[in-house]
Amino acid sequence: MLVKNWMTKDVITVNSDDSMRRAAQLMQEYDITILPVMKRSELVGIVTDGDIKKASASTATTLEIHELLYLISKIKVEEIMTPNPITVPIDYTIEEAAELLLFNKINGAPILDHERNLVGVITEKDLFKALISITGVSKRGVQFAFRLEDRPGSIKKWQTS
Repeated sequence: MLVKNWMTKDVITVNSDDSMRRAAQLMQEYDITILPVMKRSELVGIVTDGDIKKASASTATTLEIHELLYLISKIKVEEIMTPNPITVPIDYTIEEAAELLLFNKINGAPILDHERNLVGVITEKDLFKALISITGVSKRGVQFAFRLEDRPGSIKKWQTS
């Protein structure tokens, strides 16, 4: 199963010179947790809901709400983004993508094609959908498990019994 078949293809992006407030609004409006950051047509970073919370919390302690909203509208995405984000090639398998996310302790990543163009985003939610599809659990099927000796021919022995 390839990433290109499970990724979110309609990618919502933000420009590096957009405000943090704009990024937060997009995340809330589209119910997403990561936003690829673009400069012209090039991927330059990624902003997560955690980045926005961290940047907001640092200033929120002593400001009134109107001061906080003003400040958030002045902070640029490029000031809070993670530059040069981890990306997933479009021809990776779901398993390779899951391993990459797990190893790097991230919740999602942009998907790039062979020309390094942004073509999608893969998130934990997408990986869960793939897992549910693989197992057939949503179809309420039955799964079987067999305990076999780890040696050549052990499955064939069960087929002929």
